[in-house]
Amino acid sequence: MNELCLRSATELAALISRGEVSSREVVEAHLARIAEVNDDVNAITLTLEESALKQADAADTADAVERLRPLHGVPYTIKENIDLVGTPTTQGLPSLADAIPSSNSPIVDRMNSAGAIPIARTNLPEAGLRIDTENPLRGRTFNPWDKNLTPGGSSGGEAAAIATGMSPMGLGNDIGGSLRNPAYCCGIASLKPTAGRVPFVVESEVGGLGAASMEFVSDGPMARSVADLRLGLSIIAGRHAKDPRTVDVPLTGPLPSPLRAGIVTSIPGCELPPATIAAIERSGEILSSQGWEVTTAEPPELERVLDVWGNILLEGMADGLEEMSNVLSPEIHQQLIEVEKYFNPGSGSLNATLGERQRLRGIWSEFLTDYSVLLGPTWTNLPFPCNADLVPVTGAELVIDTLRFIVPGNALGIPGLALPTGVSEGLATGIQIYADLWRDDLCLLAGECIERAVDTITPIDPNTA
Repeated sequence: MNELCLRSATELAALISRGEVSSREVVEAHLARIAEVNDDVNAITLTLEESALKQADAADTADAVERLRPLHGVPYTIKENIDLVGTPTTQGLPSLADAIPSSNSPIVDRMNSAGAIPIARTNLPEAGLRIDTENPLRGRTFNPWDKNLTPGGSSGGEAAAIATGMSPMGLGNDIGGSLRNPAYCCGIASLKPTAGRVPFVVESEVGGLGAASMEFVSDGPMARSVADLRLGLSIIAGRHAKDPRTVDVPLTGPLPSPLRAGIVTSIPGCELPPATIAAIERSGEILSSQGWEVTTAEPPELERVLDVWGNILLEGMADGLEEMSNVLSPEIHQQLIEVEKYFNPGSGSLNATLGERQRLRGIWSEFLTDYSVLLGPTWTNLPFPCNADLVPVTGAELVIDTLRFIVPGNALGIPGLALPTGVSEGLATGIQIYADLWRDDLCLLAGECIERAVDTITPIDPNTA
């Protein structure tokens, strides 16, 4: 592939700033890469060639002040449930094929103001409701490592595009791992920020998540390097009036002394794959070699955290479930019904469940004061075969087991970083890093320490076998 498609967003911005390459050259390289490989993975749903080239030319003739912007002239991609004026926010639904928003999402405006150029939209499952990526409007996105396996979801198109060099950086969102799931499956990095740090605003929301479960969701950056995640977060974070949950909080805090990492290699109810355990242990060794105190840790009440997440999320969706049955595929609607059987939404007081969430948040904050970061699995299993999550009965169980260490990030609002660490038997391996509320910087710090000692595994050419 073109050498420019191998570069990170941060590197591309530096090359453009120094005049070593033009924005048009960078954009053209990525457009050519899309034309070359997208048919093999179906990650890109809409290419914005005309507007991207026009903006690239404007970037190349910009004045000195504009050229100081942190992502000046760098292309990026946007998941199709994030509003971008002039393109439909389809949510992966035929009923929203022509849903053109009246304004950009705040995070799109912020990326554009930082000089970044939207180059394409990316695929997701219907209404973002799966941890696989396929829908009747745009079709299936394939895992670039093995097309028989899921690319993860719901930001699966975004992850596959970045993993194959079609985009250096992109925007997704996460209410049940939707940033971290596909990052793990496709071998890239992603950050689910602390809830309330990044605004989440969308015009064409389907069914409604409910006010309580809105506490779980966050937009966030996806890229191939932790440096790009750090830069992306600095651009999209901050208070916005359209999302009253958001606050302005410093991006960094006091550095703990000593830095302590808790290592999680056992999850109740699951047997982690050997490759995952090896990746976690190796990451712990890397941190230890860089001066961190590293010890085995047991996160508190994981099963209860899962219950609280499921009950609040499904309670919030209950009123819209019947409405959603009119726009979702029958298989997806049935999966929601089967997942619901593992929880008890409506069986008690929502106030009591929210109170339980607060109790758990307090316990975890104390735990994450003792440990600067927590290192563990992203998924509790390897990427599963496409559509295995929709198999009656076993599919719902697969989803719940897969997400056992994903949902603390959402249920508790804490930041979570998915980080690739290598390749095992032809598949990407990786870990997940948690830190306390508002300490996204500690996730990024630990991620950078580990990243320096492991091989870069993407971008790759898609495996079409």
